[in-house]
Amino acid sequence: MLLIEENFDVKKLTSLKCGGKIKKVIFPTTEAEFKEALSLFPNAKVFGNLSNTLVSSYGYDGEVILTTKMSSFAFKDEYLTADCGVKGPKLSQAAAEEGLSGLEFMIAFPGTVGGEVFMNAGAHGQSISDIFVEALCWSKEKGFMTLTKEDMKFSYRTSICQSENIVILKAKFKLQKTTPEAIKAKMQENLDFRKAKQPNLATPNCGSVFRNPEGDSAGRLLESIGAKTFSINGAKVWERHANFIDNKNNATSTDILELMAKMQKSVKEKYNIKLKPEVRFLGGTDKREVELCKILFQE
Repeated sequence: MLLIEENFDVKKLTSLKCGGKIKKVIFPTTEAEFKEALSLFPNAKVFGNLSNTLVSSYGYDGEVILTTKMSSFAFKDEYLTADCGVKGPKLSQAAAEEGLSGLEFMIAFPGTVGGEVFMNAGAHGQSISDIFVEALCWSKEKGFMTLTKEDMKFSYRTSICQSENIVILKAKFKLQKTTPEAIKAKMQENLDFRKAKQPNLATPNCGSVFRNPEGDSAGRLLESIGAKTFSINGAKVWERHANFIDNKNNATSTDILELMAKMQKSVKEKYNIKLKPEVRFLGGTDKREVELCKILFQE
């Protein structure tokens, strides 16, 4: 039976630990239930586990389909098929137990399969595009479709899914047999890197705030303009990496958007480079937040 929650308090669910109530949230567990959710709520917005999404503290007066409970996966030889809601660390560990390499980078990511494919996630020489075979997808304009690696138009931290608002429902990957020792070493490398360079998964943050501009690093640009000292109310740029925002003390969504705008403006003024947010936003009822989003997200 399709799970539907009304006036859903999303704050505890988001990785930023910020957000108000959503009028209606639908949690499908299978492709069939996803189709049912779409038929019942054709205007619903679709999200994964909200790990890179800032939800307005004023809430959202609409329907949202969250695919976090679509979490089945299966191995067949060197192939892995996984629903979009499977969490990266869980899948990485499962692949390691099978002696299959290619997903070691996911061990340190808080996101799910759908989000990792959506943004072509990767680290330490591994990325989704290296192992991707095909995916069952959906968009409001085109309906259900299967996209191949060529169709996805992968590039650095992007795919066609971002430009055409395509949702990944299930993905197939081809992994490589290797030794457990090699897999464990790669996984530990990723965990060590995250511990040294990124907030741990218990710290309220949404990962990288801005995408790296071509040929440069958003973190380097932000550090050079002193962004590590920036804070607005409860929102603060993380002291160890300038491309992360830490919700230190019950920051509102407006606080975080104001801080993002300050970071973006400072880099633009010094380097004439407009950083593009990697964070997505869900809201739209507050006038100031609408103004900030126009500044932040317009090309």
